[in-house]
This record gives sequence, structure tokens and C-alpha cells, in this order.
Amino acid sequence: MGQLVNARRVTALTGALLIAGTALTAVPAHAAGGTVGVRETVCAQDLELRVKPGGARMGTLHKPQTFLVKQISGEWAFGFAYGDINHDGWVQDGWFC
Repeated sequence: MGQLVNARRVTALTGALLIAGTALTAVPAHAAGGTVGVRETVCAQDLELRVKPGGARMGTLHKPQTFLVKQISGEWAFGFAYGDINHDGWVQDGWFC
């Protein structure tokens, strides 16, 4: 009986972790990665502009402001943020329309 209860707990925990992992990595179907040389429209409600990938925050782009992609490096895009910021910086790639 004890083994059956433990097996059910492991199965439930595994399912919960799979669902949680999917929720953390899911990207909305309408969002896309940037293209170098293209002035992309921000699809995310808020997209942080940073001094370097994962670095200090410089400002926030809001949907539907635009971002000119100059370089892609892994999961990050470097370029010029139009709108309220008007400055070069890095944003997480994958949040453009």
C-alpha cells in the first residue's frame, strides 16, 4: 500500500513539474524572434531594455513601440529602442510581432 501511495505522489509531482516547466518557457503564439536590420514591433506588454544581456535595466519598451534589431546573440537582441527610450541596448529576443 505504501509503495502505491509513493508512486502516485511521484507521478503527480512529475506532472506538476512538467506543467510548471511548460508555463515558464512558453512564448505566446503571436510573438516572434527579431530579424537583423528590421525595425520590429514589441509584442510583449513590457520589454526591458538592458545595458548588456541580463544586465542592469535601462528602461522599458511597451507594446506597440519599436526596436531596430542590429545584432542577435543567443536569446538576446541588440539594437535601438524607439519610443520613450531612444537609446541602444539589449532586449530578450522572441517578443516581437
